[in-house]
Amino acid sequence: MKKYERISLIVSAEQYQLNKGMEDGFELYTKVITNGWISPDNLIQITRPDGTIVCPFIQNRRGVIFIREGDYIIAESDSERHVCGADKFDKRYKSV
Repeated sequence: MKKYERISLIVSAEQYQLNKGMEDGFELYTKVITNGWISPDNLIQITRPDGTIVCPFIQNRRGVIFIREGDYIIAESDSERHVCGADKFDKRYKSV
């Protein structure tokens, strides 16, 4: 199989923070668990005043991506956004 190297790409990135408007929306935690979309490990869970628990997400051409503790939100020059785990961020990106 032929090997490829990622082409250099300058992106904007910021570690996720609640109340900064970085997410596209929130989904009920019970729906995330019931649908079995992903493992609930380290998902950010926010308890609303009415007692419901929601999880923040971003949406891109690949679908809905739920945000975990420590994740970075990556914004490319074409406004496409992704989520990158803190454990992989330093291996994939360097400050410019």
